[in-house]
Amino acid sequence: MKNNIYKSLFILLLAGGVNITFNSCGEDFLETEYKGAFPVDTYFKDDRQCYSAVVATYDGLKKYASGFENMITFFNAGSDDFYSGGGSATDGAGIQGFNNYSIDPIKMPRSYWKDFYVAIANANIVIEKVPEAPISDVSKNRYVAEAKALRSLYYFELVRMFGNVPLILKPIQVTDDYYNIPQANPKDVYAQIEADLVDAIPNLPVTVSGDEKGRLSQGSAKALLGKIYLYDKKNDLAAAQFADVNGNPGQTNQYGYKLVADYNSLWITDNKFTSEGVFEVMYTNKSESGWDNWGWGNDEGNSVNIMVAPRSYSINTNYPGTNDAPDIVAGWSFDTVTESLFNFMQGDPRANATILNMKSLKDQNKASYGPANLDTGYFLNKYMPTKDEVTTGQGASELNYRQNYIMIRLADTYLMEAEALGGTGARAQILLDAVRARVGLASVPVSMQAIKDERRRELAGEGHRWFDLVRWGDAPTALANKGFITGKNEILPIPYEELTNTAIKQNPGYN
Repeated sequence: MKNNIYKSLFILLLAGGVNITFNSCGEDFLETEYKGAFPVDTYFKDDRQCYSAVVATYDGLKKYASGFENMITFFNAGSDDFYSGGGSATDGAGIQGFNNYSIDPIKMPRSYWKDFYVAIANANIVIEKVPEAPISDVSKNRYVAEAKALRSLYYFELVRMFGNVPLILKPIQVTDDYYNIPQANPKDVYAQIEADLVDAIPNLPVTVSGDEKGRLSQGSAKALLGKIYLYDKKNDLAAAQFADVNGNPGQTNQYGYKLVADYNSLWITDNKFTSEGVFEVMYTNKSESGWDNWGWGNDEGNSVNIMVAPRSYSINTNYPGTNDAPDIVAGWSFDTVTESLFNFMQGDPRANATILNMKSLKDQNKASYGPANLDTGYFLNKYMPTKDEVTTGQGASELNYRQNYIMIRLADTYLMEAEALGGTGARAQILLDAVRARVGLASVPVSMQAIKDERRRELAGEGHRWFDLVRWGDAPTALANKGFITGKNEILPIPYEELTNTAIKQNPGYN
């Protein structure tokens, strides 16, 4: 049986009702409902139809924080800062296998390959069909630019996860030999996605506001391009893009970006689209997801929240005096914080925003919880769900948290620019200082090690650490105690289902 994603590449949307809702600070960004198979050949007849197809292309962003197989919890678990956690050592074969590097083609969740290729298929159709539509040139140019930028992002995720991936740039037809599309050289993938972004940026708005928050702008696309250049080891080009995005460190730049004054405020659920958010992925409880559609494309809630909360959590209501234990929801105990990260964060002003110290709360008899798999007593606090965030609508409360994921934020681009500058020079020093000064820390001499340490503290738990370690060549040392094998685990195994009866070849070491 030929089970692989190519069967879906010529379908824009899955059959059945798909409800896509983006929420922006309490206002609907857009809400579009699709019912039945998508009629590609008879669609794109007006601006509304073209716009809804672009919305479907944005829908691939949900992969970062929705569903059990979301990017944040998975890539945290592969790093030195977190363990997989969960209810037991068999609670999610993929995340458990990545945690101890027993990951193989069978354990590797297929969705990390399939979901991005379905999103790319959506983008390819927009890029091909919108230029022919009877709409204004302004709308055409923007829609195509958004689709190209999103396609670049999705291919970037695929190439840095799997290395060797097929490069598909047009809609797949039924008559195409879609089982035998070869894998491209990663250099060719990088060249294509960089060219797509360079082409897209002039046709994106300089900034977005109001109900358009969450859509791509020139600032967010340039930040993405700088990040891609950095991974492609084109440091000079990366530094130039980041310099444009970052402006004068510590000040408001031409795109309206500025570090927020209070680091803790970044993790307040309804504090969406702050001045620090360069590109933010939106989540909402408005789809009222249930267990029957969780992870199948029409759920719009953030799953990270419930996954990282400790199991069987309860506050001691008989505690004498004032009990300052947080009023959080009991969850599933994934991404328990390692002792290494806990110790590394001690004395840092960002520690409490990053780590919930259940060990201390339990020792003080303020709260209790049920230790589960790979428990350390420390939990990821940035996405910790509190009871006031529980949905009052329909659907399963566990699946309908509304906290956005800030995929790229200004502190991140400051540190990436400093890295692209080689960790030396006056500007790199200013960029590093700005990140530290925001949380009240004094200047330290800039160096690559200082930048690496700052990224670890500033961005802990946001899904970046594993990719950082691999990019720097530090993974073999930092992850040795987890079983990381040099020359193998820098990329993931291609899921077994994608290999059957296709031209796709497995990555080295996973055969």
